Amino acid sequence: MKRLTLILVAMLAIVGSTVAQVKFQKPEIPAGSTSIYIANDLGRNGYFEQKTVAELMGWMADVVDPEFVAAIGDVHHFEGVASVDDPLWMTNYELIYSHPDLMLDWYPVLGNHEYRGNTQAVLDYGKVSRRWVMPGRYYAFEKEVEDGNEKILFVFIDTAPLIDKYRRDTEDYPDAGKQSIAAELEWLDATLAASTAKWKVVMGHHPIFADTDKNESERTDLQRRVKPLLDKYGVDAYICGHIHNFQHIQAKGSKVQYFVNSSGSLAREVNPVEGTQFCSSDEGFMVLSTADNLMRFFLINYKGEIIYQYDIKK
Repeated sequence: MKRLTLILVAMLAIVGSTVAQVKFQKPEIPAGSTSIYIANDLGRNGYFEQKTVAELMGWMADVVDPEFVAAIGDVHHFEGVASVDDPLWMTNYELIYSHPDLMLDWYPVLGNHEYRGNTQAVLDYGKVSRRWVMPGRYYAFEKEVEDGNEKILFVFIDTAPLIDKYRRDTEDYPDAGKQSIAAELEWLDATLAASTAKWKVVMGHHPIFADTDKNESERTDLQRRVKPLLDKYGVDAYICGHIHNFQHIQAKGSKVQYFVNSSGSLAREVNPVEGTQFCSSDEGFMVLSTADNLMRFFLINYKGEIIYQYDIKK
């Protein structure tokens, strides 16, 4: 009973945050576009600006009108979840992203922290929560531009099994090495090849290019395995998390725009590297809006400031 009381008190403390409307800079959403939120590296029980960012996402939704939230990994720190009934689902997710305008579809991918726990429970959570939509470890779908004629292909990939570091560490990441690299890459190749969508966006947890002190092999493995397919099929952007800061990098010889989305909690320092167009160590999230002839990226910090905007026109 005492333990249950403590859990209820903790939940009430999370819910009991201010409900006053948050002030923010309004993004200039292109007319007739389809918009989405992108969020990742979230799960710290509301601490380190997580609740602040979550409230901001909720209030800004009235302006952005997001179609869905792309939750690209590490929704749960530090050891993933044990089951679909793990209390972390409440303290990391349900009670944090509780604004009525965030009761829309969330499309997740597994991050390295999810791979430390029960990955099947993350896949199965859609049976518990109607807004958690995860048809597989990797998947794709197309959306039509809201008031236009073009389509957007959204591709969600499972990056940890594509990185040898995680595959070899069977103690900390027991499921990573069980996944087939060949099967996922064959699927990615076929998915990109089959799509006639004008706009193509690929999202995964780990970066292909980024400034970070994390093991370089994480990037080089993805540069070797994923990047050639992005270039081959004219992908417009690859968007990831993992590094806990904002980065926009244009890799030499590639037309793909590489974005690192910051952490929704506990951001880290960042420095420019070759190809860096922008970087920031603020916590925050991204808005991606796509019209027929324009794709616009907004990088928004925890204060509600648009700290960077980038357009692709075609």
